[in-house]
Amino acid sequence: MSNLVEQGGVAVRGERFLRKNSQFSVVYEGGKTWAGKEIVLKALPNALDFSRFGFVVSRHLGNAVVRNRVKRRLREIARQTQVSPGWDVILIARVPAAGADYKSLEKSVSKLLLQAGIMNRRK
Repeated sequence: MSNLVEQGGVAVRGERFLRKNSQFSVVYEGGKTWAGKEIVLKALPNALDFSRFGFVVSRHLGNAVVRNRVKRRLREIARQTQVSPGWDVILIARVPAAGADYKSLEKSVSKLLLQAGIMNRRK
């Protein structure tokens, strides 16, 4: 239920994710970038009361099983990480992310969020 946002008394699923190409384009064009070994983070302030995450996992990482595993891990890391409200964040997986375990991805994402100055604390 953490994906639900109250909007006029009605819960709307998925509002905490960047889904449209236009949303990604705005962050790509205007956001700042921080890079690590496994993950690249792009972030841009938004005018909302909450932060939204987007995930990019290209075919260079491997087959669908590998890509989906990386996306699931990144979604869980984003769910458990408390970031300051009002940010659009894109997490881009690099090739080493395919062979990385959950803990190393979590450490990499946390380090980048701290560098960006938008991470509050763990849930």
